[in-house]
Amino acid sequence: MRGFHNTLGENDVMAYLVMMAPRLYHLWRVLKPTGSIYLHCDPTASHYLKLLLDGIFGAKNFKNEVIWQRASVKGDVRRKFGANHDVVLFYSKTSEFTFHSQFGHQHEEYMGRFRLDDNDGRGLYRLAPLDSPNPRPNLTYEYKGYQPPVKGWRVSRELMEQLDADGRLAFPSSAGGRIARKHYVQEQEGPKIGDTWTDIATLQAVGKERLGYPTQKPVALLERIINASSNPGDVVLDPFCGCGTAIAAAQKLGRRWLGIDVTPIATSLIQKRLYDMFEARDIRLLSAADRQNAVTLARAFRVEGLPTDEAGAKAMFEADHKKFEMWAVGLVPAIPQEKKGADGGVDGLAYFDVGDKDLTKAVVQVKGGKAGAPDVQQLVGAMGKTGASLGFFVTLEKPTKNMLSEALSAGFYKAKSGVGRQVPAMQIRTVAELLDGRHFDFPVTAGSNVSFKSA
Repeated sequence: MRGFHNTLGENDVMAYLVMMAPRLYHLWRVLKPTGSIYLHCDPTASHYLKLLLDGIFGAKNFKNEVIWQRASVKGDVRRKFGANHDVVLFYSKTSEFTFHSQFGHQHEEYMGRFRLDDNDGRGLYRLAPLDSPNPRPNLTYEYKGYQPPVKGWRVSRELMEQLDADGRLAFPSSAGGRIARKHYVQEQEGPKIGDTWTDIATLQAVGKERLGYPTQKPVALLERIINASSNPGDVVLDPFCGCGTAIAAAQKLGRRWLGIDVTPIATSLIQKRLYDMFEARDIRLLSAADRQNAVTLARAFRVEGLPTDEAGAKAMFEADHKKFEMWAVGLVPAIPQEKKGADGGVDGLAYFDVGDKDLTKAVVQVKGGKAGAPDVQQLVGAMGKTGASLGFFVTLEKPTKNMLSEALSAGFYKAKSGVGRQVPAMQIRTVAELLDGRHFDFPVTAGSNVSFKSA
């Protein structure tokens, strides 16, 4: 969830808060007592959102304002310090929340703290105080003639004796000194992560993880959050799931998950991402044999609110032509085009990597109502205007013989690199065929579709 831009006026700020308040309330409502919320925003919105969260979750349940350094400072900053971080607000539902400390890499500075060695085969260690940071009257006791710290010990007498028996205590040379505990480097997970995160890099424009979605976050960022505040088998909810980074991280870490987004292109992208990463599919589209396969079923997901059959597609078209168009473009999947320009009815663009110097482009057109040969001719013309090698025509109704004949007249396509096979340059598929898994023909595997990486 991104904050608003700092050039918005006072009325825009109020509208933003009015919009966010009920959403945050309902997120609080559905959270388990052991649950937490992480709200990602930028510094222009974080202070407003913190007030809302204090009111809904309670100020006592505020845990951290995490600072994520997402970029280096740019060279054109002249009249202020460079803005290179985002804010992640962390609140719990109750005091019984789940939390697991996270650890960073054992870097040189951290390793330098372990300098002592008893030459007993345990390796290097450092000394840590056993003083309690808070008053602990029940842990105030003398041990082997050494007086307790002012606020008491950190551990009980039983644990103190066990540490002593294990050779994990260091005794001072004078009676006025303090007993310390030995921490061996080989037993440490690394330095504990604080509330300033500088070790997770932002996504680069040409990075392998980049999908082309404008607000995409690194998987490592979501993995840290999910690992910290949940256990395997817990449910993770992302109510603004975008391109599905939190969902992908949750699936990878063995959590159950729910994702919500209002745009069909987001759901299409997430489905493709889940298939590419885990070979996961919508459970309602699985064959009877796949439903008997425990491994396949474990990777299955369910999409609610979008059509899974021809009747549902027709209902969507009748209710909202534009929403249907964007959804159908996502079946390719391709990038929806918000406005149809002079190129003549291009509803989507897809890009493929077939080993040539440049990516191969395909133009997509969607027809929900009656379609004919002139529509196919129009898309063939758009191929020439845009330099596309392929044309994909998606129709809700069964194509006519004239449409199929017109498509054949466009000829065939084969990659210049010689990779793969020859396929028709203009192809027509019904929505029902795409839902049944009969995708458009392409010289190489479906993994060559890099549309979202090229967005």
